[in-house]
Amino acid sequence: MRFRPLFLVLLTALVLSVGLAACTPGSAQQAALIDRTDPIQPSTENPSYWSYAGEPVLLLGGSKQDNLFQIANLEAHLDSLAAAGGNYVRNTMSSRDEGDVWPFHQRNDGRYDLTRLNDAYYHRFERLLRAAYERDIIVQLELWDRFDYARAPWQDNPFRPANNVNYTPAESGLANTYTQHPATNENPFFRSIPAEEENRVLLPFQRAHIDRLLDIALDYPNVLYVMDNETDANPHWPRYWASFVKNRAAEAGRRVYVTEMWDAWDLKDPQHRLTLDHPELYDFADVSQNNHNTNQTHWDNLQWVRRYVSGRPRPLNNVKIYGADTGTYGTTRDGIERFWRSILGGAASVRFHRPTAGIGLSGTAWHHIRSARRLSAAFDVHRAVPDSASQQLQDREADEAYLSRVPGEAYAVYFPEDGAVELDLSADEGAFQLRWLEAATGAWQEGVSINGGQVHTLTAPGGEHWIGLLTR
Repeated sequence: MRFRPLFLVLLTALVLSVGLAACTPGSAQQAALIDRTDPIQPSTENPSYWSYAGEPVLLLGGSKQDNLFQIANLEAHLDSLAAAGGNYVRNTMSSRDEGDVWPFHQRNDGRYDLTRLNDAYYHRFERLLRAAYERDIIVQLELWDRFDYARAPWQDNPFRPANNVNYTPAESGLANTYTQHPATNENPFFRSIPAEEENRVLLPFQRAHIDRLLDIALDYPNVLYVMDNETDANPHWPRYWASFVKNRAAEAGRRVYVTEMWDAWDLKDPQHRLTLDHPELYDFADVSQNNHNTNQTHWDNLQWVRRYVSGRPRPLNNVKIYGADTGTYGTTRDGIERFWRSILGGAASVRFHRPTAGIGLSGTAWHHIRSARRLSAAFDVHRAVPDSASQQLQDREADEAYLSRVPGEAYAVYFPEDGAVELDLSADEGAFQLRWLEAATGAWQEGVSINGGQVHTLTAPGGEHWIGLLTR
């Protein structure tokens, strides 16, 4: 690979630094409006969950797009989520959809100048963070989305040599066409860092873009950081950017929480251990790819991860619950089941993936989010333990029912469909109240009293998605 002479590299860096100083968004007055106390962070009481504003939170969400900062009617969409009790969205810094803007200045001739950042792009981003902050919504931010860097989206990308005035293919090492799926890592864009190809032409522009994002994001306490969308990149790449983000945060006197999202659907795949085995860098894990699995396997895989990190527990996030009748990753019913298994299974966050691969914030999603918030108001998920070995559920078939419990105090049993199981309360003397929550509507049935000290048969009232809650 041939790069520009050193004096041109230095000149580029100088131009970028001047440009950034001249166009940093926001103002001191705006920043002063953001309360930076008690940001999103792992809970001190139970580090498998998050806390925000000093209180433990269960993150529940659904949204109609991945790159939420680019959509119209953003505030109304967030209002709808908040009305359901939702407090969690995903945002990829992606620009491949119609009507999106890219992060660099486009000249009159249609080409981009990578030394000039596009204010409109970053203003959209800050609009999202502020609107989410005002509604107590956590934003899980993904810095890079591999789908912008291959096939048709690459043809419009400012980093494509033919689309900018800053370098040629020979100078940058980037081709004008990449026809393979981005999982192949055909594009060396994701190998620019010093530990790999050390592309001194490309990397300054990448850093300038992320620097500008962090100038904005670090002012907000409601942001979690993910380096990539379902990547197959060399592990040096996310390590570089995770360290970059953390170093920038430290310089600003902040503490932020980062992870990587790997592509493998099997959580036992060695890819995921690149994150799980390095809590010194990666503060939480996103296990969304498990949501390609179904039924008992889906539950068992999540329990395997919980056991794997039990020596140093941390939040396990599900920012993408796949499954919609309109998509190819399972049905709507699969998506709803994954949503509830993840909650009862001890996940720190769940969000319905955008259409067509998920049900987004459809009416169906809205009602299930509201039901989950109603359950969490009555059942302390932060203190609960999933019954991964079915120790208290008896006469249970695979995938028939799932239990989470605060031993001796409360038990929540999820039935994906009709079923009946035995709940062993022989060690729990005293009276309990049993109530049924119809997840599809959020309606509680009238409670009945039952006695502990024996085994009880729990029979789902009928249909799909019922939760039986027993409390003292």
